[in-house]
Amino acid sequence: MKNAVLAKRYAKALFAVGKEEDALDEYATALGEFAAMVADNPELADALANPMYPLDAREGVMREIVKATGVSAIMGNFLNLLVEKRRADILGDVAEMFQSLVDDENNTCQGVVISATELSADLQAKVQETLEKITGKRVTVTTKVDESIIGGMIAKVGDLVMDGSIKTQLEDLKESIKGSE
Repeated sequence: MKNAVLAKRYAKALFAVGKEEDALDEYATALGEFAAMVADNPELADALANPMYPLDAREGVMREIVKATGVSAIMGNFLNLLVEKRRADILGDVAEMFQSLVDDENNTCQGVVISATELSADLQAKVQETLEKITGKRVTVTTKVDESIIGGMIAKVGDLVMDGSIKTQLEDLKESIKGSE
């Protein structure tokens, strides 16, 4: 809970600057990529957040990464601030919160569609159109393949989850049969 509150504060501060600079999408992309990079590299996450390392060493690591990635000066300062304030461990939460603020500003939302097989472009477009009708917002759809759902699909947009997977239907049937015994 504490991390969510902190992440929201940092996200709101960056959002205010991004709105003023008219760079919300640029900041969202950079922050998302940075958070993914840190999440994918446990050694990097440790180097940025572990208090066992001296603060100047952690700041040096962040400065080098900022320089190598070529993010804007404001984004670089923001990322350095997270390390300086010992908040590098909430980078993923900040990125998620920031994306949520940008989505609200643009009347969009993020959706995930999980299917047993890869969706065709036509089917993906129909799913996106349906989700947009349901939510009343533009939906950016990310697709994932999970063969364990057997068939059908699961669509998630914010708090809304629509589960039409064969696996869930079989589990429901199993529970129904157990309940009638």
